[in-house]
Amino acid sequence: MKRTYFLFIAALFIMLITGCVTANNSEEEADQESSAEEQDDGSSASENSKSEDDTLTIAVGVDMATFDIHDHNNTLTEAMHINMFNYLFMRNDEAGEIEPDLVEEYENTDDLTWNMTLKEGVTFHNGDELTAEDVQYTLERVIEDESLTEHSQYNQIDEINVIDDHEFEIVTHEPEPVLLNRLSRIGSSILPKDYIEENGWDHFLEEPIGTGPFQFEEWNRDSEVIFSRYDDYFEGPVEDWEELVFQVIPETSTAVGELLTDGVDIVFDVPDNEWERIEGNEGTSMITGPSQRVGLLGLRHTESYPTSDPLVREAIDLAIDNEALVDHILGGAGVPTRTRVTPGNFGANEELFDTYLYDPEKAEELLEEAGYGGEELELTLHAPIDRYTKGEDITETVAAMLDEVGITVNVDFMEFNNFLSTRRAFENEDMFFAAFGNSLFDGDVALDVYRSGRAEGELDYENEEVDRLLEEASTDMNPESRKEKFERIQEIVAEERPHVFLYLQDNAYGVNDAINFTPRQDEMFYAPDITKD
Repeated sequence: MKRTYFLFIAALFIMLITGCVTANNSEEEADQESSAEEQDDGSSASENSKSEDDTLTIAVGVDMATFDIHDHNNTLTEAMHINMFNYLFMRNDEAGEIEPDLVEEYENTDDLTWNMTLKEGVTFHNGDELTAEDVQYTLERVIEDESLTEHSQYNQIDEINVIDDHEFEIVTHEPEPVLLNRLSRIGSSILPKDYIEENGWDHFLEEPIGTGPFQFEEWNRDSEVIFSRYDDYFEGPVEDWEELVFQVIPETSTAVGELLTDGVDIVFDVPDNEWERIEGNEGTSMITGPSQRVGLLGLRHTESYPTSDPLVREAIDLAIDNEALVDHILGGAGVPTRTRVTPGNFGANEELFDTYLYDPEKAEELLEEAGYGGEELELTLHAPIDRYTKGEDITETVAAMLDEVGITVNVDFMEFNNFLSTRRAFENEDMFFAAFGNSLFDGDVALDVYRSGRAEGELDYENEEVDRLLEEASTDMNPESRKEKFERIQEIVAEERPHVFLYLQDNAYGVNDAINFTPRQDEMFYAPDITKD
């Protein structure tokens, strides 16, 4: 094992050197591009232009997925939508509490019934007033249509009763301990009932309207999404920005170059080999913040796949050095984990956090026990490109680690939307790499994927005890016993490995010093909170 260990370290070293060379080349190009002429008053052209610029531009690696707020679970897409749509409730990222957004008053009148009153004077971007019928129309759509991605997050609701223009009731099938959490995420973005019924759903997708502080202007696919300020916003128009632009720049070094030359204000997901370049430039800085995003491998339990063998799954887990991934690939911006329900989420099993299993010798023994001692085991690993921080490097390093114990990995890099489509069509093969967030800030959404019904097709994971505990926890209004159920589920998942967890990552942003930006743990880019310095 010493020989293979040193080969692995050498491979990591070569990867890091290559990354440094790339970064240095990028620095040279940036130096040539960013030599701004000094003006008479001694300030640079970029500083002066930014102070007069009423456009906030955010560089993102992939395009928005859709304007269907109920049919995606893409955090980056939601980070755009949050500026155009309002939720019934919204999480205060600083306080970590759920607060009313479109709702003025609310009361849990009995175990199943929630009475709510909307704020008055809220209008959609076409001028129509928001009413309780819009709420009913929105929630009934996601409750009734089982094909929608958000359906499983709202099918706990039995009915929506309209009392008057602004008052309504939500009645659940069973007691619902996280209803307000659910109503503070993308599925409760309220749709305009009359506008859609008059013009049709296809028209809405092309010309969407919401109630948010910004309204839709243009979507140039794979290029940019443009919003303009909505001056009749019920909380008052945004002061600093007339326009909000999400610019799609897949290549990080190109995005950083745009930041250095004042082309964009924020670059999301900046890898560590670009940090010095940003910090060394006058007028730009690096800002890091905690995230909810856990890097993981999804393993098929489907019969006939090698990963259906628990010995193979355990060998995969033991072959991966999580700490090396964090230290050498993420530049220390992360923490190893064996659970997706990390601290800061209700129900976190902290014994499974900041720990990992790495034993390549035992991994080889397990593979031999599984019948692959003298026979090559070959697996396919799907991974998206230009989506997750150092995602390609993580994927290739994991493949190298698995190769060291005798597993040949065929890495299938895919454009992100194709990656999603492959999984949704249940066409993914042995393994996939992803980094999942958790907008609910509760164990429910992170663990719900292990329900046998939810896992069918993609993971094909099934465990009767997990199904039972999830069912019980879904109606348990006692926080202590509910937390115990979540902790037990995480122990089972860590043992049976439908997902092999790698790390909780920190998010890193390159930011123009002319703006004030505080990263949100939920990764949202809420423009009203981003201000000029």
